[in-house]
Amino acid sequence: MLVAMKRVAGAAAGLAAIGASAGVANAEEANSISGAIEGGELIFELRPRVEHVDQTGTGDADAFTNRTRLGWKTGSFHGVSGLIEFEDVRNLGGDDYNDGVPPAEPFATIGDPESTELNRLQLAWRANAHFTATLGRQNVQFDDQRFIDPSNSRQDSRTYDALRADVTFSSLKGSYVYIDHVNNTAAEFTDLDTETHLLNVTNKFSNAFSLTGFVYALDFTTPSAINQSSEFIGVRASGEIEGFDTKFKYALSYANQQDYGSSTVDFDLDYGLASLTATHGPFSGRLQYETLEGDGVRGLFFPLGSSTNFHGWANAFGAKPANGLNDFNASVTWSPDWEAPLFSDLSFTVRWYEFESERTGADLGEELDFEIAGELTDNLSLQLRSGDYRGGDAGSPAERRRIWLSLEYKL
Repeated sequence: MLVAMKRVAGAAAGLAAIGASAGVANAEEANSISGAIEGGELIFELRPRVEHVDQTGTGDADAFTNRTRLGWKTGSFHGVSGLIEFEDVRNLGGDDYNDGVPPAEPFATIGDPESTELNRLQLAWRANAHFTATLGRQNVQFDDQRFIDPSNSRQDSRTYDALRADVTFSSLKGSYVYIDHVNNTAAEFTDLDTETHLLNVTNKFSNAFSLTGFVYALDFTTPSAINQSSEFIGVRASGEIEGFDTKFKYALSYANQQDYGSSTVDFDLDYGLASLTATHGPFSGRLQYETLEGDGVRGLFFPLGSSTNFHGWANAFGAKPANGLNDFNASVTWSPDWEAPLFSDLSFTVRWYEFESERTGADLGEELDFEIAGELTDNLSLQLRSGDYRGGDAGSPAERRRIWLSLEYKL
């Protein structure tokens, strides 16, 4: 793994040189379709990454992969713009990891199989300041990405074949999305056909208080995912206030998940989250509590939601326990106002988790996460991240430690 890390670090100089010489045109209103295309901007991204997983009960996994994105975003002509983007994931060395595509390998899972695909292809029409429509394969995410997420933590991200309408009037913003296909992670193996409806409406009353209501009705027709069909109905309050030279941010969420559409099983489960973040100078601290109800047969789950950003970077709880999950976590981030050699915008984060069963109260272990992130150039960033999960009572997930080092270049 150390050799691969050196390769990633060594790639920084070459990517930085690209950033120094590359230029991007500004997309603007054009006089013709050809003018809109020619006046667009290039999409070019590289993300080489080394990842290691040490997990009880299975072989250690090591992956050295790279994600390349290449595309073009046009300018606007009569309010219409287009975008096309291809995504390629390559294994740059080593086969000792389970990439998530059958047949399973005798190693821990690092879900980054090789693939080449059309990641986005969309047309957007901005009719006026109040209405925008987007048709095609696109990114979709809402709020804290808990329920609807692009899953960008994996090399093969998640996009959606969808029709989207966004309406804005003063402090009120509403979005409706119809999805008929999920271009999922793990190449084409986990893609899903669906008839999904998403509705998210937010009113910002002030900086201190925004209220969001949402209905996410997910109906999957792919046979392997039929019983993931479910409906979320929920509400979220969030805001920001300042006092004592400190900025406070809070979020409160509640949702109910029930079986929906093609599902052949019945369930009725509740979700709750409370989060408070305080930022003072270069320091930021967060306390967060999240609860996922379980009925003993299945626990609340997120077919299209984030996993890496919740419940720890070790990803011990990718599969949600049947008895539900309570998660209390606390984190501290330090973003010093100084620049180290080769680095700027450095940040250091430490986060601790404690897990228990929502239904039985059983101890499900704890996790300690750590991250260093910074900018090497305006276009090139580096991230070192680790998650160390240790189990509790019987029924806890397998203990594991996950660490990755990645570079990300964006033109």
